[in-house]
Amino acid sequence: MLLRRKRMALMLMAVVLMAGLLQGCSFKTDEKDGPGTELVLWTFNELHEKFFLQMADQWNQQHPDELINLKANTFPYDNHHSKLSIALQSGVGAPDIADIEVNKIGNFLKGIPQLVPLNPVIDPEINNIVPSRVQIYGKDGKYYGIDFHVGAEVMYYNKEIMDQAGVNPDSIVTWADYAAAGKQVLAKTGKPMATLETNDLWSYWPMISQQNSDFLDDKGELTLDNETNIKTLEFLQQMIKDKIAIPAPGGGHHMEEYYGFMNKGGAASVWMPMWYMGRFTDYMPDLKGKIIIRPMPAWEKGGFRSAGMGGTGTVVTNQSQHQDLAMRFLAFAKLSKQGNVEIWKQLGFDPIRSEVWTLPEAKAKNKFTEYFGTNIFDTLIEVKDEINAVHIGPKTPDIASAVRNKILYRTLQNGEDPATVLHELADELR
Repeated sequence: MLLRRKRMALMLMAVVLMAGLLQGCSFKTDEKDGPGTELVLWTFNELHEKFFLQMADQWNQQHPDELINLKANTFPYDNHHSKLSIALQSGVGAPDIADIEVNKIGNFLKGIPQLVPLNPVIDPEINNIVPSRVQIYGKDGKYYGIDFHVGAEVMYYNKEIMDQAGVNPDSIVTWADYAAAGKQVLAKTGKPMATLETNDLWSYWPMISQQNSDFLDDKGELTLDNETNIKTLEFLQQMIKDKIAIPAPGGGHHMEEYYGFMNKGGAASVWMPMWYMGRFTDYMPDLKGKIIIRPMPAWEKGGFRSAGMGGTGTVVTNQSQHQDLAMRFLAFAKLSKQGNVEIWKQLGFDPIRSEVWTLPEAKAKNKFTEYFGTNIFDTLIEVKDEINAVHIGPKTPDIASAVRNKILYRTLQNGEDPATVLHELADELR
């Protein structure tokens, strides 16, 4: 039996190593040699890689007696998560540090996580950060990942269109107000108030999160087809029927067709997380100076006006030979004041450490303040206590796939009955 297990481990190790060899032309790796302890990092985002390399340089400047030689690798999204999963399951070949996207974390928390609990560095800082952004990477009281950002869902209004329609965005308090304003925008300008994703989560998920609902409850039980979720999907469908919203061109807010449509002033608003600011600056340059950021409408006066969406948790694997150092470096990069300032400056994310939102650096000149103005973080400060933690579990990847590929398309694009579709897919997932 022991020999059989060894053979299986060796076979899996060979798969991991072969995958790495075959990927030679499809991923980027930074192999700078240098003094210090070597730490290997895997990610799926080149911007994340650049950030960590710069933070390693800053660490080395401040810790000359404990230098880090960071070897960073960027793989394609799906390959990255598959490669990491195989390495952790086989017990060989995993990096010291890795990024895991929030919709994939459930796969890595099944059974006994092959990750290092980060409580020793998170617990002392929990009151300085938005706690939901580590809770979503947790299990049984242990935190396994640290996010880059809050991912606060906000409303991006095209003030030029709103002014043409005679609508003051600050007068919109509830979703009923928003729908009424949408009818006025449509009547005065002929343009829809909003675009809705039919192939991604960022239109639908935040709206149910605002109402203390989710796809899973806090025990991991499926709640996909509960009454709140049905009524919310019916509300979105009605917006399309009333022509105050349209399915996003291309299906989602990250599609080239959508960028072109919106860049030409195609719709009066869109709700997306704060990390979407970078999509405006990079892909919709003609809207510079026209977009204002405001809280989402609440479902009722006094209700929550935001939600925490998306995210990438950075973890330390249990295969690391330098777990303590890896953990402390990760805390330096993603929990410290210095690290969170750099997250804003380098990545344009809304950092999880709340004190950074009021620092002079938050209003300093950069491509984001030039595009949106210097009051970007005022909205985040306003809604910081109105953000529920979404529930993540082993079923999350399958649920996200069903919502992306079936539920939203069938209901918002094809007009099928929301209750029927949600019940059908929920039964398949149970």
